[in-house]
Amino acid sequence: MVTVAPPHPWTYALRLPHDPRAVRVARMTVRAALDGHGMQDAVDVVVLLTSELVTNAYLHTKGPASLRLTGLGDGRLRVGVWDSDPYIPAPFSGSGEDPAPLAPSDAETGRGLGLVREHADSWGGWALGGGAPGPGAGKLLWFEVGGRAQLPLLRK
Repeated sequence: MVTVAPPHPWTYALRLPHDPRAVRVARMTVRAALDGHGMQDAVDVVVLLTSELVTNAYLHTKGPASLRLTGLGDGRLRVGVWDSDPYIPAPFSGSGEDPAPLAPSDAETGRGLGLVREHADSWGGWALGGGAPGPGAGKLLWFEVGGRAQLPLLRK
């Protein structure tokens, strides 16, 4: 069987309902897309970081979210998660303020954005719709990793 590779860049987009199962669907989608594009080396780290952003979208908003995966060529991948809340948390705000402190290692919540900061090559966020509620409003948080990203051992 012959597989035809699409030209770069490639993009997958997924609309996620406000449902706790959406995080699992996002993880499965990321795994399938990266496996299909031969990016198995990046799967673990991208699944983890995507899961953190989609979980935050679910926990901190009452509406749907969207996931977008974009293969940028040269083994690089950008992942974006949109949600309806315009607030952009540190370190994504780029406001120059000190980065958010990392949660203690025994904390049950609050470590997700620190994981993105630690394991992604770059990240950022944009407020959409001028920060006002309404159609097209919210934010987009994104991160990029290289094709050979590895998930280091998490510190205890």
